[in-house]
Amino acid sequence: MSLSANQEKNGLNSPYLPLPVVLERVTRLTEHERLFRLKPPEGPFLFDPGQFFMAGLAGFGEGPFSVASYNHGGNGFELCIRAVGNLTNALHRLKRGDTFWIRGPFGRGFDLKAMKGKDILFIAGGIGIVPMRGLIQAILADRASYGRLNLIYGSKTADALLFKDEAVLWQAAGVDVSVTIDAPCQDWGGRVGVVTTCIPPLDIDPSRTMAIIIGPPVMYKFVILSLWEKRIPRENILVSLERRMKCGLGKCGHCQINSSYVCQEGPVYKLTELKNLYEAFL
Repeated sequence: MSLSANQEKNGLNSPYLPLPVVLERVTRLTEHERLFRLKPPEGPFLFDPGQFFMAGLAGFGEGPFSVASYNHGGNGFELCIRAVGNLTNALHRLKRGDTFWIRGPFGRGFDLKAMKGKDILFIAGGIGIVPMRGLIQAILADRASYGRLNLIYGSKTADALLFKDEAVLWQAAGVDVSVTIDAPCQDWGGRVGVVTTCIPPLDIDPSRTMAIIIGPPVMYKFVILSLWEKRIPRENILVSLERRMKCGLGKCGHCQINSSYVCQEGPVYKLTELKNLYEAFL
């Protein structure tokens, strides 16, 4: 198994060997999600928005987690971890200064150079805002190189919304932010409805718009149909398919979609690359 470009730059000897990272800060986002700020080993530590790491603890195994932050010159990074099982609950019990292990980064992230000069439409559903956050941060760090920025972010409930305070800052930085929840609830005065209800009112130039979709599989088909109605070309639609990844090395087969291994050829795909991958959105 050969090393990826970023793994080589990070000075790794093998993608199979984990590296220790120190927990610098833990921030409670919701009842189930925590944001982990991690200090990598000495030296530069590079990754692209959209890539992921395998993170683990001895006795609890490891799992895949999207990078939730932009690569600020190798000075640490963030993972957002939802407590859903033995490993993630064990990670939630860690304190500042504790150490756990990572492998990576793995997969293909977003090509920022290909997006320059484009209007960007971010569409995130649920925990899909986690990898989207790093991409938004990267684009805002070079704001002048991009056109209009729109973010549509949907969640089942208001309590499950992530990075609400940051969305306000993104709005101030030039991102037109639309936040919606699936059903009305107490103390919510914002938009109600699924993310597709936010697409028809958009005033966009389809010829120069790059659309990025990250969310649950059930969302993709309907969002893509809505984008086609806005006449956005297939080659300008990107999706991130984070499904059933387990090893990060293309060996176990858990993430295989027909002939494609998501952990290697994805998680980021152009819609045109998925034309004959019929299981992509299942």
